[in-house]
Amino acid sequence: MALDITALRTWIGKSEEASDIVTPRLVESFAATFAPHLAPYAKGDAPLALHWCLTPPIAAMNAIGPDGHPAKGEFLPPVPLPRRMWAGGTIETIAPLRSGDVVTRRSTIGDISYKDGRTGPLCFVAVDHEIVTQRGIALRERHNIVYREAAKPGTAMPGTPTPTPAIPNEPEAADLVWDVEANPVLLFRYSAITFNSHRIHYDLPYVTEVEGYAGLVVHGPIQATLMLNIIATLTGGKPIKLDYRGVSPLIAGAPFKVKARRMEDGAIRAWTEGADGRVRMEGVSRAG
Repeated sequence: MALDITALRTWIGKSEEASDIVTPRLVESFAATFAPHLAPYAKGDAPLALHWCLTPPIAAMNAIGPDGHPAKGEFLPPVPLPRRMWAGGTIETIAPLRSGDVVTRRSTIGDISYKDGRTGPLCFVAVDHEIVTQRGIALRERHNIVYREAAKPGTAMPGTPTPTPAIPNEPEAADLVWDVEANPVLLFRYSAITFNSHRIHYDLPYVTEVEGYAGLVVHGPIQATLMLNIIATLTGGKPIKLDYRGVSPLIAGAPFKVKARRMEDGAIRAWTEGADGRVRMEGVSRAG
C-alpha cells in the first residue's frame, strides 16, 4: 500500500481525553497478575505501571480491525501498514495513583515518521500522554508505536528460531534478577485487565500464520511494567525517568529474565532477556 507520510503528519497535534477509576478490583487483579514481581507500594496506593490498564480504547466488535485492535482513523492516524507493535518510549513517574482515584488521560499525537527498515517500510507514531488525578499530574509518557507491512511468505520474523540453534549470549551481569514465566495465562490475564484484543497475544494460528511470529507475543507493556518495578525496587521507590525501547519480540512459552544494574554514573539499566540470553527490551533510568 502507498504510504503518504505528508498526509499522515497532518494528524500531529490531534488530541483526546479519557477518564477512568482506579478500582480496588483492578488493583487486586493487577497485583495478582504480576506478583511477586512488583516494587513495594504503600497501602492505598496502586502498584507502579497500573496506568496502562486505565482508559483503554473500547471499540464495538464491528469497529475493530483484522488484528483485533480498534480500527485506525479515529484518534490514531490511518497508517496503511497492517502490523502494529509497541516500540518503546519514555516515562516519567511523578506521584503514585491511589485506589479510588478518578484518572484522566490526556493524549496528543506528538510525531509521525517513516523509515525503510531491514524487513520493509516502517511508520512510527509517537503519542504523548499525561495521567492526571485530582492531586495533579501523576505521570508523563511518550509511547512509540511502529507499523510494518504484512508478513511475506518465507520471511522469518524476529523471535523466530533459526534452523541451527544459536549459541546463547553470555548473560549480562545484574544487581537484581527476576525470573518470570511467559505462559499464555499471563498474556490472557494482562489482555483482560487492559481490554487489549490484539490477536498476537492469544490467537496462535493468527500470530504464526498471518503475522509470521514463532508463537504468542508477550505484550510490550508487560515487559515495561516489570522493568519499571525492578528499577523502583532498586531505588526504593524514587521517581523514575525511563527511556526504553523494544529490541526484538519476546515469544511466550519459556521463562524470561528481568534484570537491572546500577551504572557508574548513577543511572540504572534495566532489560528483559529471553531464554537464549538475548535482550528483548531495554532501557535506562536517570535521576532528574
